[in-house]
Amino acid sequence: MRALLALRGLAKRRGADRLRALAAHLSSSPLPAAVDSRTDDVDRVDAGSRAAAGLSRRYLATAGAAALAASTVAATFAAAGAEDSSAHCEASAKTALKPQQFVAFRVQQVRDISHNTKIFRFAIEPDTRLGLTVASCLVTRAPIGPPGEDGKPKVVIRPYTPITPPDVTGHFDLLVKVYPDGKMSQHMFSLKPGDALEMKGPIPKLPYQPNMKRSIGMVAGGSGITPMLQVIDAILSNPADHTQVSLVFANTSPSDILLADQLRALAASHPNFKVYFMVDRAEAAAGWKGGVGLITADVLRKAMPPPSDDSLVLVCGPPGMMHHVSGGKAPDKSQGEVDGLLKALGYTKDQVYKF
Repeated sequence: MRALLALRGLAKRRGADRLRALAAHLSSSPLPAAVDSRTDDVDRVDAGSRAAAGLSRRYLATAGAAALAASTVAATFAAAGAEDSSAHCEASAKTALKPQQFVAFRVQQVRDISHNTKIFRFAIEPDTRLGLTVASCLVTRAPIGPPGEDGKPKVVIRPYTPITPPDVTGHFDLLVKVYPDGKMSQHMFSLKPGDALEMKGPIPKLPYQPNMKRSIGMVAGGSGITPMLQVIDAILSNPADHTQVSLVFANTSPSDILLADQLRALAASHPNFKVYFMVDRAEAAAGWKGGVGLITADVLRKAMPPPSDDSLVLVCGPPGMMHHVSGGKAPDKSQGEVDGLLKALGYTKDQVYKF
């Protein structure tokens, strides 16, 4: 009983305060939420989600005592939260997304992050959360071009990974990087405050559970950082989650690294999080201390947890990087086989997850 009371006190004093503090920090900083991906349609996203659900069951089956402890802590956090008023609990449970129906969300604010990246803040009701789980994404839909021969409008559908903390109410942010051939990203770059964009979700990916693995490695390229940030936030904002996290973040040049300052700050303030920056070229950056060139087997060997049933490596980035590091997904967007550097280093299919 004494331990239970201690955990409940920890949930109140530290858990809620740290989550709210981090949410405020992310909302006031250029911390993003999503990027344009090249998924062809929502059916393929759903196929990948079904594969993720099967994979997560294997993860949870091997988590054993750690998963049981995590569920106990989660229940304690829930019990602590239950002491709030019933009206507050009912309000905080409201969610804006609908999994089977597109909903229009209006742009509240647009912020420039770089020459090809913007943060779009979308408004929701003040007492409403977006409704995402970790890790999950949403899909956007927009009319593109003139109607087809049948008179129906042509639409483009693309998935994005919001990283706004799950308990934030009143708004959510999407980070959008524009691509020359990206129909959705170009459409979004034309949006201004007051314009609307249709979305639905959540689309579940890898269901994360606290302490489901002892160590999680991450390899991200460019805008592929967004699903990693969703998981990083879930781990670092939970004082009961002791997962060790290491991130290799590859970009074209130092000026292209999104959220570099925020990632360095998180690493400095959390001993269980380490970040390694890699760039293709660094000639214009005086004093660059990160890696230069392609990700190599030696880089991964030093930065990633070794192959083990108690470790997991997450990969997300452009197709070329994916093939080089882990191999791409299967044609149906399921996980497929592990290939590339991770296969050469001895990682198995159950030890790698491709976003």
